[in-house]
Amino acid sequence: MLQLHITDETSRLKAVLLGTAVSCGATPTPEEAYDPKSLEHILNGTYPVEADMVKEMEAFAAVFKKYGVRVFRPEVLLNCNQIFSRDIAFVIEDKLILANILPDREKEIEAILHVLDKIPEDDILHPPKEVHVEGGDVMPWNDYIFIGTYTADDYADYITARTNKEAVKYIAELFPHKKVKSFELRKSNTNAKENALHLDCCFQPLGRGKAILHKNGFLIEEEYQWLVDFFGRENIFEITADEMYQMFSNVFSISPDVVVSERGFTRLNNWLRTQGFTVEEIPYAEIAKQEGLLRCSTLPLTRECIELM
Repeated sequence: MLQLHITDETSRLKAVLLGTAVSCGATPTPEEAYDPKSLEHILNGTYPVEADMVKEMEAFAAVFKKYGVRVFRPEVLLNCNQIFSRDIAFVIEDKLILANILPDREKEIEAILHVLDKIPEDDILHPPKEVHVEGGDVMPWNDYIFIGTYTADDYADYITARTNKEAVKYIAELFPHKKVKSFELRKSNTNAKENALHLDCCFQPLGRGKAILHKNGFLIEEEYQWLVDFFGRENIFEITADEMYQMFSNVFSISPDVVVSERGFTRLNNWLRTQGFTVEEIPYAEIAKQEGLLRCSTLPLTRECIELM
């Protein structure tokens, strides 16, 4: 059996589900795009090809192997994009919560049944239908659970709105001993630089008390300021609109001291090293064209211990 344990974003990783780019299908039509960045690349003829994305994901897998992480992969479904495993489920403490994702993507859950079979049935939770949530919006952080959401009346108009107010309430009720802090995110169906698809597209906590943040990803300035005050301005790497577009905040921590990052993120990677991090640089720029990056393509299952702020 697999013992789930996730209480933060940075403790030493022991087991993870990494997505796959194998047989990810043909370039979607504009009508099939789930986000504005993918749409942009579809229209420009620059949408990533499978061979390049497979190479990028195998580079990620090699880093996990280097650090002795147990890696699970989905079963390959023909002509199905299975890269972003964070969308379909997430773990808080010892519970795995299956996401109510876009209907077209439900078969992705079938492809990880061999992993779910290793988890006690009572530890797998199925939210009610009114709860919309994806793992990119949910961040366990010690005593807190940070959740990105969109609660305006026009929620249904945004294909980029993935986590609703019912999800915030549901998670708060599941974990009453945690402090649930939600953040209203800026959404756009057409402009990738004005769209925070998930919370991890504009914010990510790191080890050593550091964090990556983008102010314009948040609709309410006071909520952005809460994070600044929580981490301390001196501990925050503030990214630009273009850097958010490139997915600078969507790196991945293997431990409090080791961060996997895209090799082109020069300004961020240099800063991380000055803060004492080991930075494992890999190519991931093709996958980034789908408005997702390193955190999006992982589903952490077990981390070693709690890192206190």
